[in-house]
Amino acid sequence: MIYFDNAATTIQKPRSVKRAVYNAIDTMGNPSRGAHEPALKAARLVYDTRERLARLFGISDPSRIAFALNATDALNMAVNGLVRSSDNIITSMWEHNSVLRPLYARGAKLTLIKSDRLGRHDYTFEVKENTKAIFINHASNVTGNVTDIKRISDIAHKNNALLVVDAAQTAGCTDINVEDMGIDVLCFTGHKGLMGPQGTGGIYVRKGVDIKPFRTGGSGIHSFDKRHPSDMPEALEAGTLNCHGIAGLNAALIFMENIGTENIYGRKKALEKRFISGIEDIKGIRIYGDISAEERACVVTLNIEGISSDVLCDRLWTEYGICTRAGAHCAPLIHKALGTDDIGAVRFSFSYFNTEEEIDKGIQALKEISEL
Repeated sequence: MIYFDNAATTIQKPRSVKRAVYNAIDTMGNPSRGAHEPALKAARLVYDTRERLARLFGISDPSRIAFALNATDALNMAVNGLVRSSDNIITSMWEHNSVLRPLYARGAKLTLIKSDRLGRHDYTFEVKENTKAIFINHASNVTGNVTDIKRISDIAHKNNALLVVDAAQTAGCTDINVEDMGIDVLCFTGHKGLMGPQGTGGIYVRKGVDIKPFRTGGSGIHSFDKRHPSDMPEALEAGTLNCHGIAGLNAALIFMENIGTENIYGRKKALEKRFISGIEDIKGIRIYGDISAEERACVVTLNIEGISSDVLCDRLWTEYGICTRAGAHCAPLIHKALGTDDIGAVRFSFSYFNTEEEIDKGIQALKEISEL
């Protein structure tokens, strides 16, 4: 099997991740719910993971990070805790349904940042007087295009609006420094670029930004208070944390620290360039997004003329053992911008653990399919 569906989830994890999850199941109790060793071990693990995430994202106070189930869960926290129906919210055509559907459900008035046929943002959008926040994807999960976050941040803060960033495709893949980039809220998942288990992720909330929790309950502290704790991180962490998953995420973060995120991204970028170079002259192929951009999310989405995206995806798997993703990728608006809303597209997304040999096999498979 050749796995090129890392934008959905990574399968090839560091071995240390698997060992950490296995060991945690047998040894960890419930953090903040006891003074015995299993509970304390879990609490120390959770704290250490917060600190590692804070270092990765340039966060000075680790307590501003709350754990979540994934990026979707974190984005739901942000939308439901910040947005009212009377607010104007700016978002983009790149957005995943994990942003769009919660915003639709809140009934907020939306202003869309437009995209051209290469899927690039039009940064000349209007900010209204009642604009509460800009919700923006750091990188498109369809085109691999990357947002100029500092540029968006300057626009948001000049107009007294918050900046909420969806880093599902970039956490662990590109440099993110929330303070330098002016990010007020960062939502991320653990099971993609961070190479951790599914069911992990988190949300960073800048000090001074108040997100009302939409989930309340046990927190391990202030048990006689009728109100849920308002201080971070407990404010957004009701109930028992996924400590087994967080143990795996912690191991993944240690692996990344040892390798270096710049080396991880450099390898993925080299694989992407090798792939694009090998396929761009194939007859009938159409690649979407700005593949000339220096910074990309190592995602290549394409179609072959005369072959529907679902058929191409199926043939790659059944004839070559190559895993890709076809369809709309839960991002309907960018497909409208690209003109693929009726036909979808096939996405290849690469990992640090992919090899040059696998890339070459993917290129050869597309060549053979296109010639039939």
